[in-house]
Amino acid sequence: MATFWTLGCDAYDPPADRCFLGAGGYVKESGFDEPDNASIVDPDGRGPAIGFIKVPEGKSAKNRMHIDIRVAGPGPWDMAERARLIRRKVPELVAAGAAVVREEWYGDVLGHVVMHDPEGNEFCVA
Repeated sequence: MATFWTLGCDAYDPPADRCFLGAGGYVKESGFDEPDNASIVDPDGRGPAIGFIKVPEGKSAKNRMHIDIRVAGPGPWDMAERARLIRRKVPELVAAGAAVVREEWYGDVLGHVVMHDPEGNEFCVA
């Protein structure tokens, strides 16, 4: 049996980060929506919870770990369809406050898009 776990994230503005990641299909977790903490969960109960805890300092270095939003689900993939799904998700995330950093290509096929969340944390859309 798998163990349930939560990805914990430091954040300067936890509610804003929760709203941003809600664009990935997650919803706010009941009871964890305060100025100093917020949590989002997979409404289907399959993915881990993601919690945001307020910290006083801003981001100062590259992330050692980051979130990948896998729009195509688990492989194997039709790479052209996967690229289409990536291109459809990126503008939605930009509208929610993210910024595109760069595209990464696997030969002549779009592999993933590196983005920053509203606080400058890296994540990928793959």
